[in-house]
Amino acid sequence: MRSPSEIKRVVEGRLRSYLSRDRTGIRRELLRLFVRIKSLTIAELVAQLQTQFAVTFHAIAPMVGIIASRIGILHALRNMDGSNTYELKEKYFDIVVRIVGVN
Repeated sequence: MRSPSEIKRVVEGRLRSYLSRDRTGIRRELLRLFVRIKSLTIAELVAQLQTQFAVTFHAIAPMVGIIASRIGILHALRNMDGSNTYELKEKYFDIVVRIVGVN
């Protein structure tokens, strides 16, 4: 079984790898929004990101899914209307802040 520090190193490596393929800056900005706002739906993310980037719901939803499932730093909560709200897991907050920085 992995120790918590080893898990954090693995997650940090996955996050750095994921962000190394970020040509436009959308992925970094998406993570900055989670640091600043804490809890967001995909629709709210799209609205926020559309002020800086030409993005659609169908472009952002898979990004959030990858960050939540493969990297494992987001927690999904089911709303009453059936949509999901995503939050950055507290134990990875410091890693995300260190990697993406917050303006």
